[in-house]
Amino acid sequence: MSDQTALEQVRGHMNNPVAWQMWNSGSLALAKQHNRLLFVSIGYAACHWCHVMERESFLSPEVAHILNSSFIPIKIDREERPDIDAIYMNYVQATTGTGGWPLNVFLTPDLEPVFGGTYWPGPNSSMATVGDSAPFIEILEKLRDVWQTQEEKCRSNAKQITKELKDFAEEGIHGHQLGEKVDGEDLEIELLEEAYQNFEMQYDKVNGGLGLAPKFPTPVKLSFLLRLGQWHDAVKDIVGEEECNNAATMAIHTMRKMARGGIRDQIGYGFARYSVTDDWSLPHFEKMLYDQAQLLDVYLDAFLLTHDPEMLGAVYDLATYLTSPPFAAPHGGFFSAEDADSYPTHTDREKREGAYYVWTLKELQTVLGERHADVCAHFYGVRADGNVAPEHDPHDEFLSQNVLQIASTSSTLAAKLGMAEETIVSILRTSRRRLREHRERERPRPALDDKIVVAWNGLAIGALARASAVLQDIDPANAQACLAAACKAVAFIEAELFDAATGRLWRIYRLGRGETPGFVDDYAFLIQGLIELYEATFQEEYLRLADTLQATQLALFLAPTGGFYTNPSPSTSSPSPSPSQSAPTDLLLRLKPGMDAAEPSPNGVSASNLHRLSSLLADERYARAARDTVRAFEAEVEQWPFTFPGMLGSVVLGRLGVRGVVIVDDGEDSPRIAALLQRLRGELRPARTVVRLREGEGEGGWLRGRNGLLRDVRGRGGEGRVLVCEGWVCREGEV
Repeated sequence: MSDQTALEQVRGHMNNPVAWQMWNSGSLALAKQHNRLLFVSIGYAACHWCHVMERESFLSPEVAHILNSSFIPIKIDREERPDIDAIYMNYVQATTGTGGWPLNVFLTPDLEPVFGGTYWPGPNSSMATVGDSAPFIEILEKLRDVWQTQEEKCRSNAKQITKELKDFAEEGIHGHQLGEKVDGEDLEIELLEEAYQNFEMQYDKVNGGLGLAPKFPTPVKLSFLLRLGQWHDAVKDIVGEEECNNAATMAIHTMRKMARGGIRDQIGYGFARYSVTDDWSLPHFEKMLYDQAQLLDVYLDAFLLTHDPEMLGAVYDLATYLTSPPFAAPHGGFFSAEDADSYPTHTDREKREGAYYVWTLKELQTVLGERHADVCAHFYGVRADGNVAPEHDPHDEFLSQNVLQIASTSSTLAAKLGMAEETIVSILRTSRRRLREHRERERPRPALDDKIVVAWNGLAIGALARASAVLQDIDPANAQACLAAACKAVAFIEAELFDAATGRLWRIYRLGRGETPGFVDDYAFLIQGLIELYEATFQEEYLRLADTLQATQLALFLAPTGGFYTNPSPSTSSPSPSPSQSAPTDLLLRLKPGMDAAEPSPNGVSASNLHRLSSLLADERYARAARDTVRAFEAEVEQWPFTFPGMLGSVVLGRLGVRGVVIVDDGEDSPRIAALLQRLRGELRPARTVVRLREGEGEGGWLRGRNGLLRDVRGRGGEGRVLVCEGWVCREGEV
């Protein structure tokens, strides 16, 4: 592998003895030329088990010899090529029942899968096996021998598996053809009730969350639960008011447990990707941008519903993390992730998982002194022998170490220690700052994956725009910081990753623009962020850019039967193809993602975007495209509605519509308009859009031209005018 890529995850393997190749036409041609299996390893820079497998296997001369002599080894960053990752993740999940990273698959020269899995123990492993995992050396030797002696059988089996994968993908591509609904009929709102019932069955009443460990925050599901009772009243009538209230209670209990758990960086900022334990006490410590952005969004929802200071505290925590180094890029935009592993001290030469975040009781005493350390130990659940159970510490990295988690309250602690509660609060506040300063000074920070991914930046832009609106009347200074970061990110993307001549996006920036064109999630998530930014600022440049990108998305990604493919149409080229660009066009298949996972489904987000844009711009084409997107997945949504929580909101919007509020004024914020905006900012109403037209100085020219309903709308003097628009008709009335 030459230094032809700037991406950190792939660059990190450049000095391995394995002769890694890039995924490009030249490397794939080598497999055909030498008639070898491809070994494709997919990961990401902050992936803990990717680092473990590198140490155990990819630095091993024995492993390198087999891979180099018998296979074509290819290394891929899943964040650069989510399309390839999704294809082979589907295969591994279908054949093994599990998935994750590193994702390792063996492919025929025709890219058809033969065998795959995730982490396999290497010759340098400190564990004999993990679960039922066979040693990696044995797997390599078996696959080498089988290919040499039974190639025809391998190819035949791989073709059959590929056919099944394509058939499964076609179910999503032609989903609405498989259903029984009459053309033009939308899905039923009762599906939201079915999804709620499934989540209620999975719900952990003690610890919060859905299902058993490992537990992921799953912000899309939390958002569904929080918003279930905030759509139209008809949803409450169908689902039940008690059920809607219980849904919000489930989400808020989960979020409170997360906010107090080890999954949250209790003395710094942000949340880890997931928890190894049921009670959120022990995370895998990597921090991903897409998690921080989505969690900011749902904690904002929770705060709007409850006005709970604890929810607001999490909002501040996440907003601070996103708008500060290292996540906030100096030139604008947001970096991708912080690693789970780091050096315990500046003199150590071996990284450990969570080393930046864990503490011994002795360290607390040294940094804080006995009295303050005693208070913090009680509050954060710190013990002399550590608080990580041995079964969760296979590498003995957490001996005597503690993951900080809120184990008490200030009032309980005051009574227990015989102190005034104000004293406890003061000690905790001071100690948190001192521990953070000590950590930043004495411990090397985890490695930063400093690439900018458009899709994830879109999520962050939207969340920060919402935060700026919600905080505007509570904390103007922090509101402005959130807004400035969101606007700066959009400006950076426009300058570096957007081709104004074609309306197309590039996906990645690191030390310059990458060569990968934007995927559907880049368009969908950025459009969503731009809509939120418009409603936070009412600057029509953001709505205009969203409209441009939506038109491009429809042109490049739309499937004939509705919904959007991951990749642009093979007949379209990238924005301005680079001579060195050699990414293949012969992927195994073309997916149309509908189910939500750690990241929201691009089709679910797109359906919502189209509904909102249809309201903001009075564009019936967008409304039709939104309904067609949902119908494209009707067979799956009807069978498994709980796997499509992000799309279920668009089921409601397709049935009951979006209510548009139009404010026409001179921009001076009369008492009436100021009070209305304050009320709108303080409500959670996902079925509502807001447009503001300012009169004078040529304001609103583009929007009046784009939205035919607003072309001749004018204000009525200094008090302003408020319209409600539904069903392509606007009228004056109560909001």
